[in-house]
Amino acid sequence: MMNGIIKKKTDKGFGFIKSEGQEKDLFFHSNSVVGTTFDQLNEGDNVTFEAEDSPKGKNAVNVQRA
Repeated sequence: MMNGIIKKKTDKGFGFIKSEGQEKDLFFHSNSVVGTTFDQLNEGDNVTFEAEDSPKGKNAVNVQRA
């Protein structure tokens, strides 16, 4: 599991996580949130997640509030 902070969250059901050691912020979709709902997460929240490769770069999956 990796650690990060929610940097940006949109009203369209996705957001971005800033994580040390990653050059770019990681995209995450509301379907990737576990243990809580996407709406309950806020910018600045600490989260844990797993990184997964996608055609557009790395995505965060299994996103959980830390």
